[in-house]
Amino acid sequence: MAYSTAISRPLQLATRTLQWISAVIVMGLTSYFISVGPTGQHLIYQEVIAVLSVVFFLPAFVSPFLPTALSKFVLAIDVIFSYLWLTAFIFAAQDYNWHLCYFHSPAGIPCGRKYANEAFMFLAFFFTFCGVFLEVAALWAYRKGNRSVAPIHEKNGAPGTRAPLDAPAETTAPAGTV
Repeated sequence: MAYSTAISRPLQLATRTLQWISAVIVMGLTSYFISVGPTGQHLIYQEVIAVLSVVFFLPAFVSPFLPTALSKFVLAIDVIFSYLWLTAFIFAAQDYNWHLCYFHSPAGIPCGRKYANEAFMFLAFFFTFCGVFLEVAALWAYRKGNRSVAPIHEKNGAPGTRAPLDAPAETTAPAGTV
């Protein structure tokens, strides 16, 4: 089955919605962690990435409907933020899985909330990474569906035209001469 814009738009919107919701949840949980206790560099990094993502992911909601205008911009945002979210996830995994998570970054918060934050960071990374491929596929489907066939202009093939002057002359021998 061919991949078309009818298939790509709902997939893109669903992915973009889950991507944005994950970033909002990470922003909320990380903001709570920052307000409760002492912060480290990893928490500040995660908060900055979450806030920037909430803002920069907004044009991605319009991208399925304006593929020629926004696709390259949204694709660049997805590529950049997929690496940023992967880094945030790695920082969270280092903070909460290598040490006793109850006593780390910030101390006293139950591990379940920290693991939830880590999980939503992974989801934000995953949906951003999927967004890269969906954006490329949607742009490909749009261009394939809107491709116009260029007219073929042949020099000698049009009706009512004669052979060029530098073409070889047709020579036929008169009847009876060899």
